Amino acid sequence: MGNRPAAVLCLSGGMDSCVCAALAAKDFDVYALHFSYGQRTEAQELLSARQIAELTGAVGWMHLTVDLFRRIGGSALTDASIAVPQAAAEESQIGAHVPVTYVPFRNAHFLSAAVSWAEVLGAKTIFIGAVEQDSSGYPDCRPAYYEAFNRLIATGTRDGDIRVQTPLIAMRKREIVRLGVELGAPFHVSWSCYSAEQQACGMCESCVLRLRAFREAGESDPVPYRVPDE
Repeated sequence: MGNRPAAVLCLSGGMDSCVCAALAAKDFDVYALHFSYGQRTEAQELLSARQIAELTGAVGWMHLTVDLFRRIGGSALTDASIAVPQAAAEESQIGAHVPVTYVPFRNAHFLSAAVSWAEVLGAKTIFIGAVEQDSSGYPDCRPAYYEAFNRLIATGTRDGDIRVQTPLIAMRKREIVRLGVELGAPFHVSWSCYSAEQQACGMCESCVLRLRAFREAGESDPVPYRVPDE
């Protein structure tokens, strides 16, 4: 470890985790943790996460494979029998209900692994790019979820002093884009699409939210799309 404090970063490879990586790298030696869990865009997300880790100067990298979510199904991201839906015609309806792309209690698994690694590293901080505003309505992206998880860490770890930080959780997506531009976050290697790997579909909720964020921020999204932003 260097002279700076260590932090573990849950790095999905998406837009939000990309900005979170650039933000964490300002003050911490970052140890990036990425999960393959049977998601449709598993290969592209792994590639994106690796590239983000490299471009933001992460000092450590760990890739874990979790087979549970593929085996239990129940989510359009991991179950081929459930189609990834197009975003609602009215963008204001996105996030009104928990969508079929929700992966049951996924973030708890990711955070548990991050806490275990942090204990070994002596890191006191875990970063995750969870966002409640302008999101798809996932229950594991709410502030109360992370407050509860920090209480669990306090009672269930050796020293009880590790904390999960969610620096983006109350931000609008357009604000996250602007912050990423300011930080020089490598958006060009990030990936947000739920269903495609070579060219983003432009029609799922994640693509629609991302495109809207870049548009409202006055920036151009550098990743390729099958469906042009009109």
